[in-house]
Amino acid sequence: MDDFGLATVSSARARVVRDFAMSELFDRTFHEGMELVEETAAYLDGAGRQESKLLSRNAALAYAGASMRLTTRLMQVASWLLVQRAVREGDMTADEACQGRYRLGAPARGEREEAPTEVLPDFLSALADRAERLYERVAHLDRRMYLEGPAEELPNPVLSQFERLRTAFGGLQH
Repeated sequence: MDDFGLATVSSARARVVRDFAMSELFDRTFHEGMELVEETAAYLDGAGRQESKLLSRNAALAYAGASMRLTTRLMQVASWLLVQRAVREGDMTADEACQGRYRLGAPARGEREEAPTEVLPDFLSALADRAERLYERVAHLDRRMYLEGPAEELPNPVLSQFERLRTAFGGLQH
């Protein structure tokens, strides 16, 4: 606990967060996420808007729901990526980034319900699939970095056995 009663993050976890923010994996994920956000925005404001006008009433409702889920999902990913970039650039500490409010949220109830893809324009379905795959990768990174903890915090079973043997034999050496 720090002076304000807040739990601080282990130095190992903070190091994992900083290392990720400086990594090539982060660079690739960040660029992929931001490009997908831009591509989606351009589609929804352009060709997607035109396509939605040609849909039946039910298909237009499905389109609206799918586009809302898509943009929500992308904003969750973009927010998470921007926090990591803030750590990279020194605008936020790794301890701050570990706060729960910056974690990637779990899907809301019913969020996974999707409209039948046959009624949606192909490009919208493709964007939604790409966004879901990106979200799953970022969710995996989030769990590994913030929830499961760094590997060095986990007990190493081989080293544990060596330590038990050393203790049992009184630290005898050759």
